Amino acid sequence: MHQPSALADTSAADVRSSSETAHTSAPQYAEVAIPLRVAQTFTYRLPSALRRDAQVGARLLVPFGRKLVSGYIVALHSELDSGVEVSESDIKDAEELLDQEPLVTREVLEITRWIAEYYAAPWGEALKAALPAGLNATIEQVLSITSEGRDELARLPPKRATTARAQALRFIAEAGETTLREAAPHIGEARASTIVRRLEQAGWITRTHRTRTVLARAKRRKAVRLLPPEEHAEERAARVLTPAQQRIIQTLIAADGELAFSELLETSDTSASTINTLERRRIIEVFVREVRRDPLSGAQLPKIEDLKLTAEQQSALSEIEAALRENDYAAFLLHGVTGSGKTEIYIRAMRAALDKGSTALMLVPEIALTPVFSRRLRAYFGDSVAIFHSSLTTGERFDEWTRLKRGEARVVIGTRSAVFAPVAKLGVIIVDEEHESSYRQQESPYYNGRDTAVMRALKEQAVIVLGSATPSLESFHNAERGKYRYLRLPNRIANRPMAHSEIIDMREVFTRSGKQQILSDELLTAVTETHARGEQTIILLNRR
Repeated sequence: MHQPSALADTSAADVRSSSETAHTSAPQYAEVAIPLRVAQTFTYRLPSALRRDAQVGARLLVPFGRKLVSGYIVALHSELDSGVEVSESDIKDAEELLDQEPLVTREVLEITRWIAEYYAAPWGEALKAALPAGLNATIEQVLSITSEGRDELARLPPKRATTARAQALRFIAEAGETTLREAAPHIGEARASTIVRRLEQAGWITRTHRTRTVLARAKRRKAVRLLPPEEHAEERAARVLTPAQQRIIQTLIAADGELAFSELLETSDTSASTINTLERRRIIEVFVREVRRDPLSGAQLPKIEDLKLTAEQQSALSEIEAALRENDYAAFLLHGVTGSGKTEIYIRAMRAALDKGSTALMLVPEIALTPVFSRRLRAYFGDSVAIFHSSLTTGERFDEWTRLKRGEARVVIGTRSAVFAPVAKLGVIIVDEEHESSYRQQESPYYNGRDTAVMRALKEQAVIVLGSATPSLESFHNAERGKYRYLRLPNRIANRPMAHSEIIDMREVFTRSGKQQILSDELLTAVTETHARGEQTIILLNRR
């Protein structure tokens, strides 16, 4: 397999953590994980301008083959490892540091490294999957025509003016500056890279690289706040306020002193010039604030019920709370029949984690379950809850991720990708319906969200609770071997009966009727009786 020239490679298992590579002097080299199908990391030299600011977890723009890519710093070194068989002159320089503050936290770096080793997945791809969509920078090729290219275009005879190379050159000349992505539809998607490379070799165009603007960023809006009275007492005493100015101040007072600029204009029925006048008089301040894109904005939250736990629920919860108090890793398999009250145990375990200053993470197998659980958690924990799943908009995912990274949210709920949530001081992880196959990622990087959650709990000395009415064979086996503590909820709340079920052997139906039939007589009778009562029937097929 072709190896990118002038790069030193090492296996992910040999990567040293930032604590192991920290030296008193500024780092000279960065070990970088590339989000491509490569099994190793690569070492780059840090130019002097980048050495002071480079940190583990930040993105770094580096040359890779004949292009620039955005990679992730996974370690910093003051000198080359003696085990790396590469000379100083073979190492390439990094191009640009993309983050002043690392995007990848220490916890996420560790769990993605484990994924890379355990599932033989590219570490860079695992790191890319851990970040919300829109944050990963992409590099694009910028094409510009040279003076030689313009001369060649002017010399082209009419017969050659219709060739693909001539059309590409003309398009670049007319655009002045364009990108390969923009030019490709005009010169042919399949041949675009080849044509551009030949034009560059001929000296007719230049090709450079630049980082495309990220799609996700904080949403900001202009707002107005009322300044403290002592800052403008003399000003207000010197000049009388107009009726419009008084309406602005009264509106701000009614809104606890702060309001969006547009909302203030509409509510107070005034103009922007009136606001500007008050700002010049230092009575109010106009500023820009971040606006949160809340996935649950306007959602109807359920009422909080003060439920009394059954003896079985209380016994299970007590074991989980005791493990939380020990501040050590513990894994539980909560095997409870449908309607036995597992969700109430989840919520109270998360409350216990929050009460001791820790954070909580809950995984659900499907997006369809997220709104139900998230509304219930929001009712209990308020704005401390952040939501992670692929149906959120890019802006919503960015805002929720940012709140978690800043520590503004301490509870996160989501599908399997939420296992990468940038939460610190993790106290408890809940995996609901742990047997579900949807916890398995079916594309690169391949991983099992449930097993990754167990490993994250182990690495961060947290408690993990795997809940199911029908546990997976591997989890049940782990419980029998003592790797997981087994908690049983055999009864439904208030001893409500389980739904009646009956298995029909269709072989007996075929024998009885003397022919094959799709629906059994028992099923047809049940459907008829249900219809007669004015009720509805759902028939599920075991195929699409």
